[in-house]
Amino acid sequence: MNEIQRTESVKRSGLPIPGLYFILKVWCPGSSFSSPGSRRTDAASEYCSSFLRVIDMFPVVVVQGGAGHIPKERSENSRAGVCSAARAGYAVLRRGGSSMDAVVEAVSQLENNPFFNAGCGSVLNIRGEVEMDAIVMDGKRLDSGAVSAVRNIANPIQLARLVMDKTSHTCLTAEGANRFARSMGVSEVPPESLITDYSRMRWKENLAPGANPVDSQMGKMGTVGAVAVDAEGNVACATSTGGMLNKMEGRVGDTPCIGSGGFADNQVGAVSTTGHGESIVKVTLARLILFHVEQGQSVEAASDLGLAYMKSRVGGLGGVVTVDPQGHWATRFSTRQMAWAAAQKDTLHYGLYTGEHLTQSLGDPL
Repeated sequence: MNEIQRTESVKRSGLPIPGLYFILKVWCPGSSFSSPGSRRTDAASEYCSSFLRVIDMFPVVVVQGGAGHIPKERSENSRAGVCSAARAGYAVLRRGGSSMDAVVEAVSQLENNPFFNAGCGSVLNIRGEVEMDAIVMDGKRLDSGAVSAVRNIANPIQLARLVMDKTSHTCLTAEGANRFARSMGVSEVPPESLITDYSRMRWKENLAPGANPVDSQMGKMGTVGAVAVDAEGNVACATSTGGMLNKMEGRVGDTPCIGSGGFADNQVGAVSTTGHGESIVKVTLARLILFHVEQGQSVEAASDLGLAYMKSRVGGLGGVVTVDPQGHWATRFSTRQMAWAAAQKDTLHYGLYTGEHLTQSLGDPL
């Protein structure tokens, strides 16, 4: 394959030209794209043999809108919401943005949508208040940022990224996180702007004597999240939630915990989880799934193994979106439903029920 053929192959794959230069320079240092005077080594020759495998890597964004039972009257809005979020994240990649940029954009879209348990659609704690958790993780250097029990913040996922980018810490909580947000110029929003009539109705129902919020939560939508691979093969994850219905004040679940709510490592892949938080924490679900990938399992098989172990070992239900650095992806869940969508190679994939996998061109309107 000559240089012109290589260029056309990458253009057809959808990779931006900066990605092309990265591949040719790093993987084929003996090509005309290499620096003048560079020497071909045996190792470089071996890397060149991997060129076509890199070309076959396609950037992707995969989004989940929460695992559980989605009432019929809300299902279409949930489906449309994850599709819109996947489109937004993929548009970032098409412009040459990073996987981290893409997942933050996708999850921000879900936080701004009242049909999801995150941001302005968050469930309420026992006091009828919103407390939110979020995490981001960059697979390149294993950098991570998280916030927990934050209030009055429209987009906790963006605050989590600021924790990663602007501090030496991995997680800030409650008032400390809100104080940090103010120092970063993040505007606070009125508490009532994050509370929907639907969330208030569910809160009141579970205040009744004999109500079981844990059982109720297991049958409703949970945490939202996204994973992505960019043109340079970097992976990232982002997860955000309003938490568990009628939870105790100050309760923190799996979402902001590295390895539970999410994990990303360029050497293996990325996972974002959703479901019963306490169960996810007990089995460190995200890292468990990537362990199976490390052992040679596909992203699909690894996701199924992790979810099956959580169900058999601690009785927990949930769902995941998983990618590997080559752009292979999976959406798996042990609950009745999980709204999900993925964008790759100008095609939008989406579904809601087990076994459902619909597609349409990204050029078609929703």
